Amino acid sequence: MEKALRSFLLTLLLLFHYVMPTSAMTRTNVSTDQLTLLSLKSQISSDPFHYLDESWSPATYVCHWVGVTYDYRHQRVKSLNLSNMILTGTIPRDFGNLTFLVSHDLRRNKFHGNLPQEMVHLRQLKFLDLSLNKFSGEVPSWFGFLDQLQYLYLRYNSFTGSIPPSLSNASRLETLVISANLLEGNIPEEIGNLHNLKYLSMEINQLTGSIPFTIFNISRIEVIAFTDNRLSGDLPNGLCNRLPLLKGLHLTGNKLHGHMPTSLSNCSQLQILDLSGNEFDRRIRTEIGRLSNLQELYLGSNHFTGIIPQEIGNLVNLVELGVESNQITGSIPISIFNISSLQIVLLRENNLKGSLPREIGHLTKMQLLYLDENRFTGNKLSGLIPNSLGYLTHLHFLNLWGNNLTSSDSSLSFLTSLTNCRRLTVLSLSLNPLNGMLPVSVRNFSKSLVNFYAAACNINGQIPNEVGNLTNLIDLDLSNNNFIGSIPTSIHNLRNLQGMSFPCNKLTGFIGDHIRKLQHLGRVKARALRVKKRGRREEGEGEEEGKKEEDQASSVKIIMDFRRG
Repeated sequence: MEKALRSFLLTLLLLFHYVMPTSAMTRTNVSTDQLTLLSLKSQISSDPFHYLDESWSPATYVCHWVGVTYDYRHQRVKSLNLSNMILTGTIPRDFGNLTFLVSHDLRRNKFHGNLPQEMVHLRQLKFLDLSLNKFSGEVPSWFGFLDQLQYLYLRYNSFTGSIPPSLSNASRLETLVISANLLEGNIPEEIGNLHNLKYLSMEINQLTGSIPFTIFNISRIEVIAFTDNRLSGDLPNGLCNRLPLLKGLHLTGNKLHGHMPTSLSNCSQLQILDLSGNEFDRRIRTEIGRLSNLQELYLGSNHFTGIIPQEIGNLVNLVELGVESNQITGSIPISIFNISSLQIVLLRENNLKGSLPREIGHLTKMQLLYLDENRFTGNKLSGLIPNSLGYLTHLHFLNLWGNNLTSSDSSLSFLTSLTNCRRLTVLSLSLNPLNGMLPVSVRNFSKSLVNFYAAACNINGQIPNEVGNLTNLIDLDLSNNNFIGSIPTSIHNLRNLQGMSFPCNKLTGFIGDHIRKLQHLGRVKARALRVKKRGRREEGEGEEEGKKEEDQASSVKIIMDFRRG
């Protein structure tokens, strides 16, 4: 009761402060609108494309000004759209004279300073977008008196302080976006009074406390986004019983905890569920398989335990799946490989066992597949790397680092199959016992591969000359293997190479001449140039050759460690 009384008194105070002065305002007309816009122009210090310089002139009727929409019936300015003009300036106090303004769009400019309180007189305003500017100060409490306001966008500014509870008085609000500011404090419970709200975003701020349960009473809401704040507490178990239209729940990057509510399965319209980067624990609910419309499921970087429920395979519309960095055990459910729509799968840094089934080739739309482990504890997938990976022709990133996977043959035929993936950009196979030789077919990666990591893979034989065909390669790591012979001279074709690592192999031969041609080589993961020629040399001759090679290496600022493994 006391809280309600304080809220009522605050509303009366704001009403007196902001609204009562309207009676003293000068009667406005089209001339007032023109003078107001000229006042705005005078506050603009930079107009690099001269949008207003050439258009906003007293000699031209205001209905012809750029960005202005004129209401001929009432003979007033109805809409002002100055978006994407890179204007620098402030909003003048007399801006509140545009009393017939319905829509005001200033997004993607460099306006700064506080919003003048006189804007409270824009009582016809339905749409206000101030996104991607440099406005500062507190979020104005008078927004609550814009009783026609339906869409309010304040994202990517520098607003500070807390969220004013009076926002809840703008009862027609359907969209409220105040993300990417410097807001702090709790989310006011009064936000739950915005019963027409469909889209609520307060992402990328410094908000604390728990999510008010009142928000889960907004039955029309479709998107709730509180990503990257400092929110704590748990989620109510019955949240989806009251949100039948919810399509997106974005809560990543907070300190939320507890278990996954079973009622999530009742959000039948849910398309995006992002709980990653929190402290949720216990198992992933099998009921999640009922969310037949789900397209994105992110549960990574939590404390989930148990297995990945096979019911996830029922999510036939799933495009993105992230369960990385948890304490998940067991094998990857084969049912996942029946979701033909999957494009992103992140299962890295868990405690997964088992093998990669050939059915992985069914995921023909796959673009990013991460199954790697962390350094200390993580996935230890075993068995053969299936050649069916070659069916993933849309694949961009494949990371199998640090498992116990091997090849079905010594020619590493899975690599040959992967050359069918013409968009493959990053391939990481390091710390898997492949036990074979690099095939000459690696040349077929030439148009796509940028990063190739195959360190500590028990690869033997010679480095094929065809490696020189990988002309877009930026980073190459073949260290800690059993390569013999010399580095192929074709390596000088890798003009984009910035990182290269070959230590701990059994390589021999001179390398200075062709390495020297790699003008873009900015770093090499090796320490000293030690090249050994086959056969004996006299001591003096060896020192002279060594110095020559050392000079060549220093001329391109390369220090390489070429030692026998």
